[in-house]
Amino acid sequence: MAEVAYVSASRVFAGNPPVRAVDQLELDVADGEFLVLVGPSGSGKSTALRMLAGLEDVDEGAIQIGGKDVTNVPPKGRDIAMVFQSYALYPHMTVAENMGFALKLRGTPKQEIKDKVAEAAKMLDLTKYLDRKPKALSGGQRQRVAMGRAIVREPSVFLMDEPLSNLDAKLRVETRANIAALQQRLGTTTIYVTHDQVEAMTMGDRVAVLKDGLLQQCASPRELYDRPANAFVAGFIGSPAMNLKTVPLTAEGAQLDGLTVPLTRAALDKASSEGLKEVTFGVRPETLRLASGDEPGMDLTVELVEELGADAYVYGSVRIGGQPERFIVRVDGRTPPAFGQNVKVAVRDTSEVHLFNPESGARLDV
Repeated sequence: MAEVAYVSASRVFAGNPPVRAVDQLELDVADGEFLVLVGPSGSGKSTALRMLAGLEDVDEGAIQIGGKDVTNVPPKGRDIAMVFQSYALYPHMTVAENMGFALKLRGTPKQEIKDKVAEAAKMLDLTKYLDRKPKALSGGQRQRVAMGRAIVREPSVFLMDEPLSNLDAKLRVETRANIAALQQRLGTTTIYVTHDQVEAMTMGDRVAVLKDGLLQQCASPRELYDRPANAFVAGFIGSPAMNLKTVPLTAEGAQLDGLTVPLTRAALDKASSEGLKEVTFGVRPETLRLASGDEPGMDLTVELVEELGADAYVYGSVRIGGQPERFIVRVDGRTPPAFGQNVKVAVRDTSEVHLFNPESGARLDV
């Protein structure tokens, strides 16, 4: 096991202008930590992982594993094991042969290979499949074989590049829980890449959010959700996404159509100190509620209702500054409003409102 460090690491692809796929990445991963790299397509997350694996050059900065600079060390000398999106199993080999192949290449004694494969197979519930070929396995079983192949090598660091992308929704949920539990059991430093923020939030000790090659924030899933560093993180983390709207400020607070959301004096002073006449106002669906009676609220026209059992998500339009804006509200799943209905929406708790600079996107931290 080992800690990992990206030290101002960059990957720059030739072009006019050059493309900085990963730009000055500063990131420390503790020994035994499960870190998830997440971001949209093109954010640089897979490139960052491949730089650590030695599959991409590091054009600037350095990468360290266990305190040792491995920037120019070939992949086989880095003591890492990688699990890819494709299972990359040898079709002519059995499960046991696939799992033990890397050890065979190392010249490991046959009995030791057999023991390590048996131990990994027991962890992954693959014991009864050891004599089968990959074609006789399901997608989830093949992915477990790929995991087993990495485990038997006993590396210092596991690298996983979207390993669940080829699985169906139910199997993804089951397998991600198995991977997280297995990592806790092994205690091996793990860096896991995904574009699925739900996967990231449910698996990682910490989550690093990337956009356009730049690290936006690295924190625990709870901190990312409760205190996003900027509007991009706020909109990316959470499902459904946070409602983010640019709204004018008044002396009392943020002005939404038919509703003034009171803001603290500190928040108003912070906005004033930055010369802002309007702010990007963020509120999660669960922080909104249906207003009752003559209570002030935003007039929302229901355009879609997603019923999920205990909860329902109401999608609708509110007019802000004369323009229709989409809002999502979480309501009781037993009594949701109907399509086309007009309802009033209020803020449940103003302390859960998020404010961002509309130009830079940075959080107005107060």
